[in-house]
Amino acid sequence: MSATRRILAKHAGKRSLQPGEFAEVTVDLVLSNDVTAPIAIKEFERLGRKKVFDTGKVVIVLDHFTPNRDVGSAEQCALVRSFAREYGIKHFYDCGDVGIEHVLLPEEGLIEPEGVVIGGDSHTCTYGALGAFASGVGSTDVAAAMATGKVWLRVPEAILVKVTGKLRRWASGKDLILYLIGKIGVGGATYSSLEFAGDGIGGISVEGRLTVANMAIEAGAKNGLFPVDGPAARYLASVGVEASEWSVGPDEYGYSDEVDIDLVDVEPQVALPSLPSNTVAVGDAPDVKLDQVVIGSCTNGRMEDLMVAAQVLKGKKAAPGVRLIIIPGSPRVYRGALKEGLFEIFLDAGAIISPPTCGPCLGGHMGVLAAGEKAISTTNRNFAGRMGHRESEVYLSNPAVAAASAVTGRITDPGEIV
Repeated sequence: MSATRRILAKHAGKRSLQPGEFAEVTVDLVLSNDVTAPIAIKEFERLGRKKVFDTGKVVIVLDHFTPNRDVGSAEQCALVRSFAREYGIKHFYDCGDVGIEHVLLPEEGLIEPEGVVIGGDSHTCTYGALGAFASGVGSTDVAAAMATGKVWLRVPEAILVKVTGKLRRWASGKDLILYLIGKIGVGGATYSSLEFAGDGIGGISVEGRLTVANMAIEAGAKNGLFPVDGPAARYLASVGVEASEWSVGPDEYGYSDEVDIDLVDVEPQVALPSLPSNTVAVGDAPDVKLDQVVIGSCTNGRMEDLMVAAQVLKGKKAAPGVRLIIIPGSPRVYRGALKEGLFEIFLDAGAIISPPTCGPCLGGHMGVLAAGEKAISTTNRNFAGRMGHRESEVYLSNPAVAAASAVTGRITDPGEIV
């Protein structure tokens, strides 16, 4: 069967599943955070359960409004901390251990190929980069899964994304997914699995694949899924997970659609306000004076992202009036950037370096925009009001474009200054 249906059938205890069928599947990991966990906890307690189904398979990460931005977020985190202690949650991340959940979990070796991961966060689909079925669900589904170890799903159709060729310089996984969303629209894969295949996959780093899978939801997809090839297997081995290689392919139901992308056509992209599908090549972006640049998030807060940004920023300064915010995605990324001397480059450029947090991505803190302000960001959404005031504007890009734009104060192709 197609990779998604094969994984779900295995976890439903069935020989096969067809698109549109409803199935109750066992889960390998249930994830929530400081925004979604409080609702799930209240629903869980309403069920009257005395314990979670498996203390080692429930993960809670306090990453959205932490360090606590206000009294409300402090109260939410206090509730979650109390629950984690009472129910013996083994994978509870707080304080100096906390990272942005979708950066943190792969690094911690918690994601296994062909597993089922559900999370109270729409970007849970990130883990499909490592061959898992991973999807965001509502907090009530999280509560039921914490209690029973199961979730109820409709089996998605599968869309094949066939990738060939090699990425250009300064292009990355972020540009592949923005290009794809621009091609099919924010509803182009609604409740379908986006399954990536083709000889171009081998040239995309695992970190780049995590970025691609992360934004599958921005095309409306239920999940995004990559094969487990050599690079993926080596990455998994480096975090203590054994994995056999396998490829993506159709089952008897085939694919509902196929999208072919030659990476040579994928220039660095910019998503203009206020949809991730409103994409243009960086050279065609409008001449916009920027107030803020954000490099980080669950989409682009990994070591590879910060290294590219540092390559562009080295020996340069952010333009006057531009607030440059750098957010490492996890403690491991933070330590790595410090060890590699990236912080010195960022500080010399005039950047603010934040602890790992979702922060400005959802208009939480650490970089909220005022009315009329414009930002370019490596985050995943640019809806009106996403990063602050509804009359602010957010442009999406890869880390190289964001860094170059910080230097000039306008949306800029990194090739122009490096």
